[in-house]
Amino acid sequence: MSGLIFRIPTTAMIPVALLFLCATPLAFGAPGLQVIYLVPIALVLWVIRTRTVVDAEQVRIRTMFGARSIAWSDIASLRLTKRSGVKAVLADESEVTLPAVRVRDLDALAQASGGRFGGESGTTEPGKD
Repeated sequence: MSGLIFRIPTTAMIPVALLFLCATPLAFGAPGLQVIYLVPIALVLWVIRTRTVVDAEQVRIRTMFGARSIAWSDIASLRLTKRSGVKAVLADESEVTLPAVRVRDLDALAQASGGRFGGESGTTEPGKD
């Protein structure tokens, strides 16, 4: 797997560890409540698994329950969300969220795409500089 990898920072494990510690008294309060540990375990898996890998040919998206590859030729533009996220707008006008890619990452995304999209100071339409 080569290319530029955008992932959730591993520092996100700190609140998950705190959640695990705080759940311990509750988990042992009654028989069967140990199932509460599934919440922090699921959060750890989400942090480890969720990512976007970008190279000159394609964008590979990996989420908690699936993976998808999209060729750059299938992406018409990029859309910025209100919460500083980035979505790829496909040729059929459907949108795909790029996990862990933020607005501040647009310059790196533009370089990794082989110049198909402008950076933060440029346009997000392909083929325009």
